[in-house]
Amino acid sequence: MALLPFLEVNRIEAGCDEVGRGCLAGPVVAAAVILPSNYRNPWINDSKQLEKKQREDLVEEIQQHALAWAIGEASVEEIDKINILKASFLAMERAINALSLTPEHLLIDGNAWKSKLQYPFTCVVKGDSLLASIASASILAKVHRDHMMEELAKQHPHYGWETNAGYATKIHRDGIVRHGITPWHRKSFQLLPSQLSLGI
Repeated sequence: MALLPFLEVNRIEAGCDEVGRGCLAGPVVAAAVILPSNYRNPWINDSKQLEKKQREDLVEEIQQHALAWAIGEASVEEIDKINILKASFLAMERAINALSLTPEHLLIDGNAWKSKLQYPFTCVVKGDSLLASIASASILAKVHRDHMMEELAKQHPHYGWETNAGYATKIHRDGIVRHGITPWHRKSFQLLPSQLSLGI
């Protein structure tokens, strides 16, 4: 069953979502996607509900059919400086600002949005499983970030980033214990359980 193609017909809506908020390492990445109001694709869904191959296949499909799409990031340094929530909003702002088509309304995944941007918006809880534009944004952001973490894993091979994308898996935390942290680790996060010391 296809997700809803729009919240309000005949309005240029940009679906926005971010990935990597709960990771121990790497930037937070967001995407913004404007789809045609008549676009339908039953395969588009919340990126977390899709297999890796499905997400990869859908990226080209979304990019070809979207009226506009863009990626935004907030760095590890920005996350540590302003906190992960504000950094997530910043990444979404950057994605929205990079769109080649000006949206009339933003569809934000989640229950909160704070920004200096002047666009009207609607927050949609679990929007990535309800609205095609938000789901498309989640797919683009996820694939972009996964590729980034796979490349970083080649430089820092001890943490399993090629499979865990920086999340707090056992392999990742074992790597921190044995090899310490990298410049890509978020120092404002609790990288290890409290009984273990990082020595930073």
